[in-house]
Amino acid sequence: MEQLYREQQLQVRRRKRKKVPVGERQPLLRPAQASQVWSMDFVFDRSAEGRVIMCLVIVDDATHEAVAIDVERAISGHGVTRVLDRLVHSRGLPQVIRTDNGKEFCGKAMVAWAHARGVQLRLIQPGKPNQNAYVESFNGRPRDECLNEHWFPTLLHARTEIERWRRGYKRGPTQESNWRDDASCLRPTSCQHRYHQPRTLNPTATQGGGTSVLFPRMRC
Repeated sequence: MEQLYREQQLQVRRRKRKKVPVGERQPLLRPAQASQVWSMDFVFDRSAEGRVIMCLVIVDDATHEAVAIDVERAISGHGVTRVLDRLVHSRGLPQVIRTDNGKEFCGKAMVAWAHARGVQLRLIQPGKPNQNAYVESFNGRPRDECLNEHWFPTLLHARTEIERWRRGYKRGPTQESNWRDDASCLRPTSCQHRYHQPRTLNPTATQGGGTSVLFPRMRC
């Protein structure tokens, strides 16, 4: 294809990649209470006819609770904001939402939504999924315990089974957490924190909302 363009002396306009500006580094404390920081990510599967199933996973960083798992064929930036608006009535909104740099999370729809509601967006560095480790570590649970265990003939069936799994999901005790089970009064009991400082990103500065990238190492 490139050879044909050269022979005809045609030029193809190439898209310029957006460069995410780098800000100052800051350490991240694990949230002391529920609903302070949420992390979001996508998990993918396919239904029986081979069509994509897209799951928006929202996890509370403090409690590791599955706040919501929204299941659709496709989810845009506007779709993400609609899910978050539905959660306002039952859960309220967090102070901070952490995501990767996917177009659904750092596009105009999400940036405008966060700015209007006073929610801070924190975007991790590209190619650094470990900086979103709370939701990344959670994603294996629905895949192993639900998606890989079911054959979904329809989208409705997928929604039903995934929501049933989410409601029944209980985070077991681990060496890295020591929390009470009641989500309404979750507080950390004892934990020693060790931190490293990744690069801070601020892609929404032009919209009036600052973002940062932070990730803890913890030893309990």
